[in-house]
Amino acid sequence: MNPNSNPSPSGRLALVTGASRETGLGREIARQLAQSGFRVLLTARRLEAAEEHAHALRGEGLDVIARALDVTDDTSIAELRDEVAASPGRLDVLINNAGSYYDAGAEAISSDLGYAHEALELNLFGAWRMTQAFAPMLEKSEHPRIVNVGSAAGSFGDPVLGLDAHPQGVPSYAISKAALHALTIKLARELKPRGILVNVICPGFVASHPGLEKFGARPVPDGARCIVWGALIPDDGPTGGFYRDGAPLPW
Repeated sequence: MNPNSNPSPSGRLALVTGASRETGLGREIARQLAQSGFRVLLTARRLEAAEEHAHALRGEGLDVIARALDVTDDTSIAELRDEVAASPGRLDVLINNAGSYYDAGAEAISSDLGYAHEALELNLFGAWRMTQAFAPMLEKSEHPRIVNVGSAAGSFGDPVLGLDAHPQGVPSYAISKAALHALTIKLARELKPRGILVNVICPGFVASHPGLEKFGARPVPDGARCIVWGALIPDDGPTGGFYRDGAPLPW
């Protein structure tokens, strides 16, 4: 690998998890990656949802393929891994976007631990499982990238949304995202010798549900653009960092 090269997306394969909703980040991430020249595997737990979104994006002339994927299910991951391993045998970009369990207004002291466990299964272990499964195919790429979708809610330094900012609010979500940030650091160090760059990116508060605009949510395309930036960084770009809009964020 040339450490100073700027990779061209043309002919490269990207996999996006969690593209279930028409107004969500996953679909828009897939659109922007495909617009940049990637072939995109758009995945959702329900194949029908993935096919609906992929069909719409293909109608825009984009190279998008739908697949069913549940990142909390080892069998589901293995089936997609085996398919990609058979053809094309390589993955260039993994976007760990699947996430949920935004327990607004909750308190850690009284949280339902079953709910917290489910949040960790999706937001942390989902990305961990996917990375373990697809790392061998990422190693076969000339410009491999992993982007974990994090959140300022999982930051110790964010003065508005961070872990120390409020005495209550989204404890399961925030703790799961803080753990994802920690995983990113560990993976970045381990995978750097293999040429795989791993970063975690906060898209900001985005209008992924109707009506959020009135509360100051930013447009979904702006949030998706942050994440796609992580897929397009050059070979001598950062790894193990936390970013929004291409700028470092406090951990």
